[in-house]
Amino acid sequence: MALPKARSIEAENPGPVRPAKFAHVVLRTTDLKRARDWYLQFLDGRVGYENEMVCFVTYDDEHHRVGLLALPGLAPPVSGVAGLEHFAFTYASLGALLANYRRLKRAGVMPFWCINHGPTLSLYYRDPDGNKIETQYDVFDTAEAATEFIHRHYGENFMGIIFDPDELAARYEAGEPLGDLVRRPPLPAGKTPWDMHIP
Repeated sequence: MALPKARSIEAENPGPVRPAKFAHVVLRTTDLKRARDWYLQFLDGRVGYENEMVCFVTYDDEHHRVGLLALPGLAPPVSGVAGLEHFAFTYASLGALLANYRRLKRAGVMPFWCINHGPTLSLYYRDPDGNKIETQYDVFDTAEAATEFIHRHYGENFMGIIFDPDELAARYEAGEPLGDLVRRPPLPAGKTPWDMHIP
């Protein structure tokens, strides 16, 4: 019987070792069924696994993208404390982002903040436990181009410009060029980046 061949972890993984992907987020919830139903609708997803304490929701080939955990005795969430700000899902096109917005709107799920950050057009939602979720469209084809925009423009406006998603959808369907739709306008006179923020 042949002996197993020795391996070297460092030789197999020279240099920096980085994650292959961001796999999932797990959220604690005070009402598992309510949270499950909300994420199934929000992501147009399916249940990968569930019991009375946990539910895994996915929408693609990953076994779960959002895990929901119902721990006994959880207190309701408290705002104004350090912790998770939000997590985000990227859509492949501006049309897909707007189609998802309309699908959720028909179901009564509305964003509380719609903002053109510059590198992304983003719609922010709150789940039933108050967690913030961003749906976004990447304006630039590469991370380098997005980073360049950030370095060039975020000194003047690090937040973005609020927009109306219904107006943007109408402009999209009217055939307005994509570059015009995604271009971030300047701050209105007398406004600061914080005037564009909705917490």
